[in-house]
Amino acid sequence: MDLTNLIDTPIQFSSSVNLMLFLSLISFVPFFLISVTSFLRITIVFGMLRSALGTQQSPPNMVIVSLALFMTIFIMSPVWNDINENALKPYVNGKITQAKAIEIGQKPLREFMFKQASEKDLALFAQFAGLDLKKISQKDDIPTYVLIPAFMISELKTAFIISFILFLPFIVVDLLVANILLSLGMMMLSPVMISLPFKILLFVLVDGFNLISRGLMMSYLGPS
Repeated sequence: MDLTNLIDTPIQFSSSVNLMLFLSLISFVPFFLISVTSFLRITIVFGMLRSALGTQQSPPNMVIVSLALFMTIFIMSPVWNDINENALKPYVNGKITQAKAIEIGQKPLREFMFKQASEKDLALFAQFAGLDLKKISQKDDIPTYVLIPAFMISELKTAFIISFILFLPFIVVDLLVANILLSLGMMMLSPVMISLPFKILLFVLVDGFNLISRGLMMSYLGPS
């Protein structure tokens, strides 16, 4: 038997092994969804909104995750359509190779992440990766493993800035209710229980979910 031919021959796995590998790759989909899409920012903002309102577990985590998932699908649809038209369909039709499809498919996703990632965060991970941003003339020179963590940190920062702004009006309501109760001598009455309906009323009157959802989508898609 020629050992050279044996080494050069690609390994063919059985159908059961291929199925196991496919199922293993599917398990990474949630991590991929969180890492490179708008899902991270949306879930943090709505989670912080619940804390600002003080409604404990309402809306439930499942509702927040579901809303964030469908908003992510809506926001990322132009990127997915670009990948489908220029990479997935040509690959399925046999017009391009798998490597070429991956190369083309990651371009719109990288472009999306570059729009949201700050230069400071890119410089941080580029420094530890041994890259010099001053010598990099184009975005294609920045590896994806540097771009993804920089994008995630930028998303976290943006989400916390939005959350801080959301907290301000509810803190004002809490302070007003606490001062009123103190002036009335009702020190044994919890200000949180009294301020909660007023915060919910304020949020409903300004159509808070509509405003927040609109702001989040505009932060990615721009003004309509």
